Amino acid sequence: MADTKSNKAVLITGGSRGIGRAIAIHAAKASYDIIFSYRTNLDAATSLYDELHALGAKAHGVQADVSTEAGVIRLFQFADEATGRIDSLVNNAGNVAPSSRVDSFSAARVNDLLALNVLGPILCCREAVKRMSTLYGGRGGNIVNISSIAASLGSPGEYVDYAATKAAIDTLTKGLAKEVANEGIRVNAVRPGIIDTDLHANSGDRKRPFKLQSLIPMQKVGTVDDIAQAVLWLLSDEASYITGSLLDVSGGR
Repeated sequence: MADTKSNKAVLITGGSRGIGRAIAIHAAKASYDIIFSYRTNLDAATSLYDELHALGAKAHGVQADVSTEAGVIRLFQFADEATGRIDSLVNNAGNVAPSSRVDSFSAARVNDLLALNVLGPILCCREAVKRMSTLYGGRGGNIVNISSIAASLGSPGEYVDYAATKAAIDTLTKGLAKEVANEGIRVNAVRPGIIDTDLHANSGDRKRPFKLQSLIPMQKVGTVDDIAQAVLWLLSDEASYITGSLLDVSGGR
């Protein structure tokens, strides 16, 4: 890894697979120290840990369920002990339920999505602000929330509840950005379109991205690297005057 004056530390929730994993790898190549959380998949977390260390990065993985307040507090306390600071937070952890109409939703399904996709990111933002904000003696920082183009499209007949949780993330991004803009913190969101990840298996069809490819103006499915590169740009000084923005990475959809 290239010699740097002082590596910045980024915390990535849900970092062991898919988009989160790609963000961690790109962050390692950009000389970040990395803390990533995973929920249950120790094998995936160990594999990522090994890859990050092979790239020369200082990396720490921690099992933490960020759909709960206890899990969020555990994650940030671990980060405090591991690095002593957090310069950036990427709220990536999230999930989708099997494709279904609203009239078939159960309360349990919706509550699970709200806990992981909305409550978790809000609580992670709370803990990050307490550490980054100049109001608390911090030195500023960045938050990037992973939303979805579904927030605009609504995902009818598939998962309106998931789309609604991502609309909440868009609102969180805009509101928090204004709230902490004068405290050294920038807050933005990336809204992926149809991306080739295992998340689609959770909706019931792993091949879904390629079945919907014709709906994408660019006529191609996005990759996890497309999203990771957008996130790293928003974290960088090249985006230093950008806050409260929703960056669509969706092939024009």
